[in-house]
Amino acid sequence: MKFTQTLKSLFRPAKQEESPYLTPVYGGRWDTQPIEKNRLPEDSLLPTVAFRIVADEMNLEGNPALNLATFVTTWMEPEADELIKIGATKNLIDEDEYPQLKVIEDRIIRMQANLFNVPEDCEPTGVTTIGSSEAIMLALLAHKWTWRKKRQEAGLDDAHPNIIFGADVHTCWEKFARYFDVEMKVIPLQNNKYTINADDVAPLLDDNTIAVGVIAGTTFTGQIDDIQSINDLLLQHKSTTGMDIPIHVDAASGGFVLPFYQSDFIWDFRLEQVRSINVSNHKFGLVYAGMGSVIFKDTSDLPHELPFEINYLGGSMQNYSLNFSKGSSNLLAQYYMFLRLGQSGYRKIINSVMSNAQYMEQQLVKSGFFEILTDAEFLPTVVVRLIDDSHYSVYQISDELRKFGWIVPAYSLPPNAHNVDVLRMVVKENFSRDLADKLLSDIITVINQLKNNTPGTRSVEPAERTTCKTTPHGPC
Repeated sequence: MKFTQTLKSLFRPAKQEESPYLTPVYGGRWDTQPIEKNRLPEDSLLPTVAFRIVADEMNLEGNPALNLATFVTTWMEPEADELIKIGATKNLIDEDEYPQLKVIEDRIIRMQANLFNVPEDCEPTGVTTIGSSEAIMLALLAHKWTWRKKRQEAGLDDAHPNIIFGADVHTCWEKFARYFDVEMKVIPLQNNKYTINADDVAPLLDDNTIAVGVIAGTTFTGQIDDIQSINDLLLQHKSTTGMDIPIHVDAASGGFVLPFYQSDFIWDFRLEQVRSINVSNHKFGLVYAGMGSVIFKDTSDLPHELPFEINYLGGSMQNYSLNFSKGSSNLLAQYYMFLRLGQSGYRKIINSVMSNAQYMEQQLVKSGFFEILTDAEFLPTVVVRLIDDSHYSVYQISDELRKFGWIVPAYSLPPNAHNVDVLRMVVKENFSRDLADKLLSDIITVINQLKNNTPGTRSVEPAERTTCKTTPHGPC
């Protein structure tokens, strides 16, 4: 009897609390008990269990591959992922301990300055940032500082700085004005005119203007402000008044597209009054979210009083940032991409995404339901509006597409074009022609469903494919 009981005890399944390592991850008590939501849990969990809980919650998120709302890169090569792990342990600000990171950052800034055609007689400078929001604020702060110093040296009032930009800007421009106490002179959009030019800027210039902001690739329509005409205006203004008003170019979206797709288009440091440019490396620089850059045309464009001298990390170093500590993952990833792709690699990728964007435009126009708001000439963004929105709206289409997994934003344009409602699709590196066809098919399916739910309307069939080039006003 005792022998039999001993055998049974040897082969009896172990209780979870006796051997948690033998319990399948979904067989533990955590699977049937709530997880703390508002305070640090009292007890520890196995690493596999903690990982599973977090990973399962991420399953509730949208699929990055089907997210056409974001400009941000959502795929990188495995080698880049490995470098990201290496960079995660190194604080980029700590130049004394990690001097090679500073060397790499300086290389990246110089490479970008050359990409933006900095003149040979200039000595560019700049820093990498968390994103374009920080980069824009650092650039505009430098221009405000330069303006204020000139005013003080001339014995003039410096209490009322202003900045001029269009309503097509990202909200971080408004944040800068509010946070750093600068008056905004915002140029409203108009129906059928979604960018700004010299005629818009001229009436707003005055002695207190610290800079004019322009966009190379707007979030709303993918267009570019008329930077050349604004540069010419400021040159003329300088010759007649002596006022040297700089241009800051927000190239968050277009900075890594234009040099490889529209290299002859002049928007960058080739223009005399363009003194600073920001770019979002985590967009078409092809690295994950969390990296931007600000590049000044010359060291003279960054007042020497702004960078801080610090020594409490072990050695003397300069720091110009709004943020302080940050990982080095994206810096290494960007350096990898520059080395990995080179100009020819970037050119091939950008041409591919532009081709797919134009294909999407062609098919949506061919369907008969949409018209192109602005042609995908400068950015791989497809922006369309409904020809007839009497039975359903772009907002309904956007909502219904989510049932297929697609994230396609619908929104209205800023004033005074706020009556224009659009759908926007950002085509990125990992959005293939096959996915484009699937999205087009799902859009037609959604429209059929919406029309069938509306009395007195007829169902439609997907249009046959075409390869003709569309214009902003319709198909060829």
